[in-house]
Parts: sequence; C-alpha cells; structure tokens
Amino acid sequence: MSIHSVKRSQNHLAWDNSIPPVLRVKSGEEIEFDCLDASNGQINPESDSSTLAQLVFTQLDQVCGPVFVEGAEPGDVLQVEVLNIETAEWGWTALIPGFGLLSDEYPESTLKIWSINREVGYAWFDEEKKIKIPIKPFAGEMGVARKEDGAFSTIPPYNTGGNIDTRHVTVGSTLYLPIEVPGALFSMGDGHAAQGDGEVCGTAIETPIKVKVRLTVLKDEKKSRYVRTPHFNTTITGNPHAQHSNNTEDYYCTTGVGPDLRQCARDAVRSMIDYLEAEVGLNRVQAYMLCSIAGDLRLHEVVDMPNYVVGMMMPKSIFA
Repeated sequence: MSIHSVKRSQNHLAWDNSIPPVLRVKSGEEIEFDCLDASNGQINPESDSSTLAQLVFTQLDQVCGPVFVEGAEPGDVLQVEVLNIETAEWGWTALIPGFGLLSDEYPESTLKIWSINREVGYAWFDEEKKIKIPIKPFAGEMGVARKEDGAFSTIPPYNTGGNIDTRHVTVGSTLYLPIEVPGALFSMGDGHAAQGDGEVCGTAIETPIKVKVRLTVLKDEKKSRYVRTPHFNTTITGNPHAQHSNNTEDYYCTTGVGPDLRQCARDAVRSMIDYLEAEVGLNRVQAYMLCSIAGDLRLHEVVDMPNYVVGMMMPKSIFA
C-alpha cells in the first residue's frame, strides 16, 4: 500500500476550498504528516514568557495540506483512521492575554516549557510536588474544506472539523467528517502531547508531531444522513465504569459545533439520536432515553471562539 507524506512547509492558515492540494491520494491510502506546533515554530525550547509578546498571531494554528482524496464528493463521509502519532521531546503551554476561558482573570503572559519523556510516556508538571502528566498525543486540527467560498480562520472549529481540540481522537481512533467539496481537501496540525477536556486556559501541551493517518471515502447514504459534524470512534482507558476487564471502554461520539453552547449540546444529543436510529434500530423516543441513561455529554473545546465543540459519547459495550 502506498504511503504518502506532507511536509511541514506544505501548510496553510485558512480553510479555503480554492487552495490547491499539495497531494492527491486514492481512497484507503496512508499519509504521513510532519507538523510544527501551533505557534508555527515561533516558540522553541529556549523560549520564555517574553516570547509571547512577539507572537505573530496571524501565523498561529497552521494546518498541513490540503490532501485531495480521489472519488470524494459532496455528501460523502471522510473516514480518518489515526494510525500513529509521535511527539517531539519538548512542548509548551501558555497563558496568552485575551485567550482562554478565564482570560479576564489572568492578564499576564506566562509560558511553561515541558520536557517530554517519550520512552516512559509522561511529562513532569512539577517534579518537586510529584505531579506528572500522562502523554496521550493527538492532533487538535483535523478537517476538510468548507463548501462556502472564501478564507475561514483555522482558530475556530466548524461542522467540517478543523480546530476541534478533542483529546479522545488519538491513536486507534477513527474520525468521520462530512465532505462538502470534491476531493474533500483534508488538512491537519496543532499537535498536542496532552490536554484535558475543554482546553480551558487556551493551550494544551503544544508540540510538533508526526502523524500517520489512513483516509477513506465512505459512500454510505445512511451514514451521510447523520454525520453532519465530526463524529468519532475511540477507546478510553482508566474508565471506572468500563465493562471490559482491562478497564477500557469503546465509545461512539457525536458532536455539536457552533457559537451557542446550549445549542451545541442539543445538536450533539440530536445527532446521537440519529445515529442510534440508523445504526441500532431504536425509535427516536428510545434513543433519547438511552442518551439520558448511558450517554456522556462532554465539553471538548470551549476556548476557540466563536465556536464550541460539545460531544455526546455512547459506550458501545451496552450493545453487546
């Protein structure tokens, strides 16, 4: 099977369906992406808090691509399988004035540089206090071009993906994106070594990453009807409610994306109802009840204004 590559230099700073693809692949082929961190290389291991005042914000959150997937047409679904992710040996987290959920309470610039121990899979937050963070890398940005003409910022997420900052879409996960333009025009970036749900201060452990994904076009009318925002399959470990003996649980997740948090939650639940109706055969009343009984509603992203990402996660083990 062919494995293609996209270099760091092959990036763009807006979702725009007029950007020429840097690569054309067949459905089902694998691509390796080499992505700089979200600062686009403006922050390095020797940086300190003074660096933040010099950031060129128009250069942040670049994505690598776009990749044209042959056979992809509007109305199809792009399946993105995350096969491997490798972080750098360093990362950064910052408080940037005016950015973050509590930005009004934290007006000072602060930068933390991390040392990432890839062999043991953690990074010290505070070694003296014995606070260490497990490394669970993922790409914050994964998306396809929008059907609307023009340039759309890579900072907020959209129904077509983009800056979804969803920590559960890591190695072994599968992301589903609604295709709106021929070829899909997939791009990705914004490497994270670790992040909590919400990314509340505005940054995670930001780091350069190398990622391998497999892109497959799904021409499934049933799936196309309910995948109208990013959906994904994932496995979560360390779950106290897990039904597997190895303390893991498999989930299917739907999302709501937009500027109104309550509406995002409603959209995520409604999309899960659509999924349960189409794939499990429940009627809509049963599906709504099941969402309340077994579904987990999560705030995946709350800082990339003007849009939020809310997820409804359904454990698959209940269908055994």
